[in-house]
Amino acid sequence: MPDTKPVTAALILIGNELLSGRTQDTNLHTIANALSAHGIRLTEARVIADVSTVIQATVNTLRAQCDYVFTTGGIGPTHDDITAENVAAAFGVPLIEHPEARDRLLEYFRERGTEPNEARMRMARTPQGATLVDNPVSVAPGFCIGNVYVMAGVPRIMTAMLENILPTLRHGSRVLSASVMCNLPEGELAAPLAEIQARYPSTDIGSYPGKSEGGYRVNLIARSEHRDVLAAIEKDIESMIDSLGGDVLEKKPIQ
Repeated sequence: MPDTKPVTAALILIGNELLSGRTQDTNLHTIANALSAHGIRLTEARVIADVSTVIQATVNTLRAQCDYVFTTGGIGPTHDDITAENVAAAFGVPLIEHPEARDRLLEYFRERGTEPNEARMRMARTPQGATLVDNPVSVAPGFCIGNVYVMAGVPRIMTAMLENILPTLRHGSRVLSASVMCNLPEGELAAPLAEIQARYPSTDIGSYPGKSEGGYRVNLIARSEHRDVLAAIEKDIESMIDSLGGDVLEKKPIQ
C-alpha cells in the first residue's frame, strides 16, 4: 500500500568519464522514470568525479536528506573503481570481501574458464554489513547499506539491478500529470501561468517549448498526486489560452 507521506530519493552518478564527456549518461532518465512510476520522488541528482572525499561527502549529505540514495558507477575491477571503499568510509565500516559475492564470482569465472585474478575479485568487495543486489547480467553484484543502493554504471546492468531493488522499496503515492499544448509564445504565457501556479502552490506547473515549422508549440504540464487538482488546473490553463487568443493544439489524458 502506498505511503501517504512523500517518499524521496537522490541519485549520485559517479565517474570521471561522465564529467569529461567521453560517456553520455542514460541512467538518470531510466531511474527517474522507474522511481516516478513507484511513487518515489527523485529530488536531486548529482554527477561527481572519482574522488574519495567527494564521494564520501555526497553520500553522507544525501542519505541524511532523502529516504533513498542510489549510486551508479565505480564498482568494476579497475583501480579507479572506488565507490565501494568510499561508501564504506562514509558509513564508518570496513571494506570486506563479501563471502557470497566471492562465491558467485568464482563460479561465474570457473564456468567460463576465466582466471579469477585480483582485479576481477575486487568486484566482491562491499562495506561490512551490506546486503547484495543481484546482477543477472554479469553476476558481479551491487549492494545496499542503510538507505544507499550502489549499482553498476553500465546501463544494461544498472537496469537489471534496479528491477531487483524496486520491489523492496517503500512506495509513495504516484504523481500524475496533465498536459496541454498550445500555440502561444512562452513570453505571453509567463505571467498568467505564474498566477495559476500561485493558486496551486503544492503542484508543479511548467512550460516546455518545442520546435514547429508552423508556429509556436508550448507544452504546459502540471504534476500532482491528486487527479481532481489536475483537472481544475487543466481548465484554468485552457481558459488562460483562450483569453490570450491562442488555441489548444493537444490535450493528453491525466495519467
